[in-house]
Amino acid sequence: MEKGVFLDRDGIVNVDKGYVYQKEDFLFHKDIFELCRLFQEKGFRIFIITNQSGIARGYYTLDAFNALNEWMLKVFTERQIHISKVYFCPHHPTEGLGEFRIDCQCRKPNPGMILKAGLEFHLNLNESILVGDSKSDIQAGINAGIGYNFWVRGKPNPDMNLTSVEFFDDLAGLIVHIRDVFK
Repeated sequence: MEKGVFLDRDGIVNVDKGYVYQKEDFLFHKDIFELCRLFQEKGFRIFIITNQSGIARGYYTLDAFNALNEWMLKVFTERQIHISKVYFCPHHPTEGLGEFRIDCQCRKPNPGMILKAGLEFHLNLNESILVGDSKSDIQAGINAGIGYNFWVRGKPNPDMNLTSVEFFDDLAGLIVHIRDVFK
């Protein structure tokens, strides 16, 4: 079985400006490419998992999201970084419109996106990594049985089981940790 790394999009891959759906508003975090190259060198498949309630709320369309996603993946490819797949949840249980107003298993903190990737790519989730910047990201990793959950710019939360969670101030600190620990 392979191991994967699951990256939250808004807040980890790019600066979270709230409901980003146009490339003009998409700013990659400065260390994301170095981090992804390091994960590739260590033998991890890379996945992006992202809640996209802006689709559910009618702020932007699925087509707009897909166009931004295609552009983002092209930028990664130009830097010799292979993203195995992007999983996204277009739903919201209370603010969604029409077909998007559902309480689904793919919306973080639920583990649906991770579990789907695990089945689709035959991943050992216990040997996999999640990198997120919110409680819902980390909780999704814990709920899916991810072995290493890295919370960037996060603070310990007493109502969570934090045995598989480590905290980092920024992606640069995480890069140092990955180099030291995952030989």
